[in-house]
Amino acid sequence: MTRTVDLAVTDDLSAFGHDPWWVIGIKVVLAFVILLVFTLFNIWLERKVVARMQHRVGPNVHGPFGLLQSLADGVKLMLKEDLVPKSVDRVVYIAAPLLAAIPAFLAVAVIPFGPEVKIPFSDVVTPLQLTDLPVGVLYILAIASIGVYGIVLAGWSSGSTYSLLGALRSSAQVISYEVAMGLSLVAVFLYAGSMSTSGIVKAQENLWFGLILMPSFAIYMVAMVGETNRAPFDLPEAEGELVGGFHTEYSSIKFAFFFLAEYINMVTVSMLATTMFLGGWRAPWPLSLWDGANQGYWPVLWFLAKVLLFVFFFIWLRGTLPRMRYDQFMKFGWKFLIPAALLWTIAVGTVRALSLEQPIDRRYLLAAAAVAIIVFLVLGFFGDDDEPEPEAAPEIRHDDVEGGYPVPPMPGQESMRG
Repeated sequence: MTRTVDLAVTDDLSAFGHDPWWVIGIKVVLAFVILLVFTLFNIWLERKVVARMQHRVGPNVHGPFGLLQSLADGVKLMLKEDLVPKSVDRVVYIAAPLLAAIPAFLAVAVIPFGPEVKIPFSDVVTPLQLTDLPVGVLYILAIASIGVYGIVLAGWSSGSTYSLLGALRSSAQVISYEVAMGLSLVAVFLYAGSMSTSGIVKAQENLWFGLILMPSFAIYMVAMVGETNRAPFDLPEAEGELVGGFHTEYSSIKFAFFFLAEYINMVTVSMLATTMFLGGWRAPWPLSLWDGANQGYWPVLWFLAKVLLFVFFFIWLRGTLPRMRYDQFMKFGWKFLIPAALLWTIAVGTVRALSLEQPIDRRYLLAAAAVAIIVFLVLGFFGDDDEPEPEAAPEIRHDDVEGGYPVPPMPGQESMRG
């Protein structure tokens, strides 16, 4: 019996690689400008939203509604005195912020902002995307992984214990949650039959993957917060225990580069989530009834609106949830998130293999989603939560700390008197 393979899409990248040099230049400049404007706007939006959550006013002086506050802060950082500690490795110390910020800009190269359009005042027809690859999503994951090198090198070169601890936390955190993020995208690859970003958007012409692959969507949303070191997973820069984390010894424009990388990474993972799960640049269902909704430059508006929804999700989490303990955070990633992602990937792969043999009812996929959700609940509520009881703290005498740095007593210990 001959087996028929009916993959959802086939990669058609013939539209890329033929643009004139000036079109490529325009695309590069526009992508750069969009990321910078998003960064300035997101900082303002975060301050305004969190201020409203906490019954404060927020920025309202510089520009209308305080919109120029982010620009004023950027100018202030560039004009501040650049302090460099004596104990740093100067070359690595200077290179680390650049290594963190530059990859953040490169990831947007394969993100589709819209369909093919005709450039005004010319006969050139080009897709609203800088380029695409048969493995475009893997390119984004690889570029996103490079940024953590900047954080690790920043902590190591600073010559500070707090900075080094923050850098080590960040490397372990990115490794852990990047595994879950990659596994969450495998189901999309299986269902779309493509790893190119334009092909995945094309495969969602009739139905968004966020609806039929809900567990993958949920895993990705958790992993993207951990990947970008955002609250409540901002443990590499936890000021309550690490002063400022990996960037404690940085100031002026070098600190601004780390700040820029964080907010651009927020936008990048939001764009990837929109592309993989929310139909990319395609209009939502009510608007898609309009024939021109997915043509011309209108799709850029729908795409940016979806990205803003994810940015609001980041801000909402920061203003709502407390920071987790580091051991709880790592336990959640390795003992819950990754096993659940593996089980869901196996379920989707099984359903996909059966559908290649013969058409099956979509209810099988929904049943697999229900099983995955049950596994989520079982692992989350009935997992091994037993923690060893802390040993009794030894009695500290004044002689034990003679000549040392005076510290306040730990809970349960008597106050030390001189």
